[in-house]
Amino acid sequence: MKCEKCGTSLAHEDSYEHAGQVYCEDCYLDIRAAPKACDPWAVFTAKKEAESNPSLTPLQERIMDLINDKGPLTAEEICEALHISEKEFRVNFVTLRHMELARGTKQGDTIRYTTFA
Repeated sequence: MKCEKCGTSLAHEDSYEHAGQVYCEDCYLDIRAAPKACDPWAVFTAKKEAESNPSLTPLQERIMDLINDKGPLTAEEICEALHISEKEFRVNFVTLRHMELARGTKQGDTIRYTTFA
């Protein structure tokens, strides 16, 4: 048995099923526990935390600096400029969105990322 996402060989007891497909534990958690940009409770919590303890990771600061300097930008442009994967960008962007520091906006058929203000 192999993980549908990463191809790792799995023993039956080490496999997880989701939507009819089999995954290893890491890929299953990536799918099931992925942060969502549109989560009202997360926005409320992040805003409260940001008010009392505004801290970003170095990568989140780099994303914000890039968006402030050159935005709005596509995810591909951000990933290329910062030399990060799209997954890294999305995970970090969700936090920025929850803190209402950055947001996505649709321009034609393209989604671009910019500051929240």
